[in-house]
Amino acid sequence: MGKNILIVDDAAFMRMMIKDILTKNGYIVAGEAENGVKALEKYNELKPDLVLMDITMPEKDGIQALKDIKAADSSAQVIMCSAMGQQAMVIESIQAGAKDFIVKPFQADRVLEAVRKVVG
Repeated sequence: MGKNILIVDDAAFMRMMIKDILTKNGYIVAGEAENGVKALEKYNELKPDLVLMDITMPEKDGIQALKDIKAADSSAQVIMCSAMGQQAMVIESIQAGAKDFIVKPFQADRVLEAVRKVVG
């Protein structure tokens, strides 16, 4: 059985790219969210095995959403996605409980490596 994954990114194109990589490799995309506020709602509703979350988003950024999700469910598995040059944010998200991070533009093998490392 494939793992359920929630994709959070404010860019529909990025969500589509990640969804494509995951579904072609047997993962189930349980849902999508375009900002941190929706991410928390969707997480509580869907209880996915994993969240792939962009760091830079409107309304609530990925780091705050990560903290909110971890507060609601300490066992939540989250992988952060960031653009190049966001090292400080990457460090902050790891300290806040992210399991890994992947850098944009996405390399399919790197996305899959991170996902497998966290949820198998």
